[in-house]
Amino acid sequence: MTKRSLFFASTIVISMTMNSCGVMFGGSRYNATIIAKNHPNAEIYVNGEKSGTGTVKGTYYRNRPLEVKIKEDGCEEHKKTYHEVFRTGNFILSAFTWGLLGIGIDLGTGAAFKPDHRREASITKKNSKNFVFNIEHPDCKKTK
Repeated sequence: MTKRSLFFASTIVISMTMNSCGVMFGGSRYNATIIAKNHPNAEIYVNGEKSGTGTVKGTYYRNRPLEVKIKEDGCEEHKKTYHEVFRTGNFILSAFTWGLLGIGIDLGTGAAFKPDHRREASITKKNSKNFVFNIEHPDCKKTK
């Protein structure tokens, strides 16, 4: 084998063994757009850090809950925790195609999880990598 074909064969083997379905189709992080519904001037805090006002975008780990807090003058602060759920379909596909290695990679990287958009009406899934979170303050009807 020439050096070029050995390099090509090695690259293919490494890329096939170091991925799994969850990593290839979603990754260990997802993109989130967080909207303070009807409160464009509300400060948005994500996981304890101020992220912006009104609408923010960020990238977050799949295997961790997302804690969102909104604050606005004249209203009490409101906090909501969005929990992650298991990505069963990708996990089964990883198990069949990659075996124990795929299972280990999906669990180790966190790619085996996603935001719980089916049980939480305020989460909209755009695709496997992008989600929209509409957080609404239940007690503050003030709009500007």
